[in-house]
Amino acid sequence: MEIVLNYLGDKEFDVKTGKSGFKMDAKEITPVEYFASGLIGCTGIDLVVLAQKDGYEVKNYTLKADIVRQLAVPYKFGSVHITYSFEGDFEELKAKRYILSSLESYCTTVNSIRDSVKIEYTIIYNGKKIADKESIISGDGKIIEIEDGFGGVCCS
Repeated sequence: MEIVLNYLGDKEFDVKTGKSGFKMDAKEITPVEYFASGLIGCTGIDLVVLAQKDGYEVKNYTLKADIVRQLAVPYKFGSVHITYSFEGDFEELKAKRYILSSLESYCTTVNSIRDSVKIEYTIIYNGKKIADKESIISGDGKIIEIEDGFGGVCCS
């Protein structure tokens, strides 16, 4: 993957990816906010893709992240709590399995920071809280192999 940023002045960049491009205005959205958005966007799209693979649709879907940053430079993320709120026509167990498959296996951004950041999640499915402030398996820099039954489906 290659990303190229060209500085336009006034805290703005023209960003080119292998697939597209966009303008990054750091006066409006800080790079940390872009990073955090990418973090939850990655796991967010996994839910949709995994459900679609099984023939289901995710509806009324909202993600929220509460991120606590350390108080000293470089102000790294200390913890991330992601709340998934959505509806669907599949079992609660499958809803939870989709989320855990993303957090434990497929989401590149979450798995890139999990050895140093506490990751918790809450799932509200069809208006019912089915997981509350649960933690993912802690990482220690090693690849954790988890058989999830989805055959490696995710986003690239």
